[in-house]
Amino acid sequence: MQHHCYKTSGTCSKLIDFDLDEEGHLHNVKFTGGCDGNLKGISRLVEGQDAATVARILKGNLCRQKGTSCPDQLSKAITEALGVRG
Repeated sequence: MQHHCYKTSGTCSKLIDFDLDEEGHLHNVKFTGGCDGNLKGISRLVEGQDAATVARILKGNLCRQKGTSCPDQLSKAITEALGVRG
């Protein structure tokens, strides 16, 4: 299992921590800051899911006029982590 920490940009959450297992599945996703209940829900929904699929689904999901969102930032974090792995 490989741990990743991603500093977000343009969102209320400031940091995303998560683990990727050897098969590319997400575990232990945790947002620091942001809408606590919503982000805990997202974390539960993506637990054990294929990281590349999650990144594809969440990419481009926008919050208000920010040009990004916490789910979009998670997508970017996953994409970066998968690039580092590959």
